[in-house]
Amino acid sequence: MARVVIAGCGYVGNALAAMLIAEGHEVFGIRRDPTRLAQGVVPIRGDLGRPASLGPAPPRVDYAVFAVGADEGSEQAYRRAYLDGLAGFLEWLANEGQRPRRIVMTSSTSVYGQRRGEAIDEASPTHPTQFRGSTMLASEGLLSASGIPSVVVRLGGIYGPGRTSLITRARKGALSLRGTPHYTNRIHRDDAAGLVRHLLFHPAPEPLYLGVDDEPADEATVYGWLAKELGLPEPPLANEAVVGDDRRRSAGSKRCSNRRARESGYRFRYPTFREGYAALIQAGDEA
Repeated sequence: MARVVIAGCGYVGNALAAMLIAEGHEVFGIRRDPTRLAQGVVPIRGDLGRPASLGPAPPRVDYAVFAVGADEGSEQAYRRAYLDGLAGFLEWLANEGQRPRRIVMTSSTSVYGQRRGEAIDEASPTHPTQFRGSTMLASEGLLSASGIPSVVVRLGGIYGPGRTSLITRARKGALSLRGTPHYTNRIHRDDAAGLVRHLLFHPAPEPLYLGVDDEPADEATVYGWLAKELGLPEPPLANEAVVGDDRRRSAGSKRCSNRRARESGYRFRYPTFREGYAALIQAGDEA
């Protein structure tokens, strides 16, 4: 049995915690509001940005996970979560005399600024064009400089239970198609958590992985499939002005590969958006 501390025990972190607890591990979760921790997680109340506010660490920390999320979409919120939060977490571990065997951090494919459908893997150059990607990249560097063995997982767009706005928009007729291909990269929450769990205990992991499913799908393919599954007409073609004003569609078009994750031995529960969204539709899980 391992003792695992999860900093930022939220959407992915709580799913990971549930997996670990089911396997018999002891899990500690850091949150400002510990009432929102998954059942069975030992709470550590406090603000990662203020290490002195955190409660004591367990007697032994075998592994750690940094899986925070920004409270809002501002640059200040991102810096507070990913830079101040990580710095505070590392300081807290040091102050408590803890040096985990490994830290796994969730980052984002937003560190890649490519927008023309380029094929992306772990060796691709990072050219973030927005503060989100730049902040994530700086946070990765901070973790690397800590000297603690670490793995970074750059996640694509996370969906799953409670994050099904795409289904809701489809039912409302709010989806529209671009005139040109636009590649999107996704991962189901359970696979995001499962991949982190897999890499946490991997005997010899690489320092970096892309956390996306098997198919970097054209947005039109996703929308068309979803409409068909819901018994709805094909979404209409949008004019460029509408596309440009839609913030949900502002991310760059790129084709991220999960080859390294698959070659590490991880098997995806939801290999593409089809399996993932089909399960959500069948469960009636819409938000």
